[in-house]
Amino acid sequence: MAAEIPSIEDLLKKASSAFEERFGSSPDLAACGPGRVNLIGEHTDYNEGFVFPTALPMVTILVGKKTDSGTCRVQTLAEGVDEPNYTEFPSKSPTAGTPKWANYVKGVVANFPGEVPGFDATIVSSVPLGGGVSSSASLEVATFTFLEQVTGTQVEQLKKALACQKAEHDYAGMPCGIMDQFISVMGRTDHALLIDCRSCEGRLVPLKDPSVRLLVTNCNVKHELTGSEYPTRRRQCETAAAAMGKKSLREATEEDLEAFKDKLDAETYRRVHHVITEIRRTDDAAAALEKNDYKLFGKLMVDSHNSLRDDYEVSCKELDILVEAAMEMEKEGVFGSRMTGGGFGGCTVTLLRKEAVDKVIENIQTRYKASGNTATFYVVAPSEGARALNL
Repeated sequence: MAAEIPSIEDLLKKASSAFEERFGSSPDLAACGPGRVNLIGEHTDYNEGFVFPTALPMVTILVGKKTDSGTCRVQTLAEGVDEPNYTEFPSKSPTAGTPKWANYVKGVVANFPGEVPGFDATIVSSVPLGGGVSSSASLEVATFTFLEQVTGTQVEQLKKALACQKAEHDYAGMPCGIMDQFISVMGRTDHALLIDCRSCEGRLVPLKDPSVRLLVTNCNVKHELTGSEYPTRRRQCETAAAAMGKKSLREATEEDLEAFKDKLDAETYRRVHHVITEIRRTDDAAAALEKNDYKLFGKLMVDSHNSLRDDYEVSCKELDILVEAAMEMEKEGVFGSRMTGGGFGGCTVTLLRKEAVDKVIENIQTRYKASGNTATFYVVAPSEGARALNL
């Protein structure tokens, strides 16, 4: 059975109540940033390729108010973060440290254009932590949008996304691409967004057919991307691009790769093969969705997962079981399924017929429980990006 996604109203009530208990007054400002699911295009963003995400109805919310203290006092109600869940830091030039969750907030404060005053804030989130649906970007973008309310300064969307990306680079030590922050800022209801990570331009693609659904399945295995796996793969891509005389792998073709095959070790060859083919798959997938060609889109999703599993080696047995179990139900109305996010745990995304949802969930859960695990399911629709909220 699919999990119920908390409403914005319920999250606001929870955050406001906790704010009053902690700070002794009522908040007067609120903002949210959504998580995202990437339909296809994984590990292509930092290679200047294409990605194809959609914003989720799961959001991170900040409620709070401006103060004259010069201090940022922040508490989080998010589950699974490191302790303590409350911290204080100066609004000018904050330094990274512990708790780790606060570094995302500090990074945004440090990268916000103009002077940030003191503020009190409470954070609440319905975005699964470590689930591969970008809880970090949703926190960064929600924080930035909250600071826009605090300062009265509205920032152009691309600059906003880039500032949040820089916050993650500098304060969380994660060399992420632009996708997560871009879609959290610019997502639109009933649309996926094809993002060209070289030009930083986006093209909205409708995804509002009432007969189809997106099923996000959390394997409930958590990963921490600040380990060596992500930076290592990024370095392999950058080194290979330079060896081929390319600014990035976006400029490389499969023919270029074959010409350099003897000059690359086997592992690097596989990494580059994934990126080059994934960039092409993602462009093809957006074109297929524009034509409502769900069969082709689903095939490209599966091809993407297989490439992430075999060439980029960022899948895991839990994600593979979830995809296999979903695709067993192809005749019931499943078009395609793949891991989504950085990998090593997190979620899968499945495109399927509306009437197949319950049967597919049942089959996936049965198969997954047989492996000793339990999944969490979310039936989602493409949702709106970051915005201010009324209290």
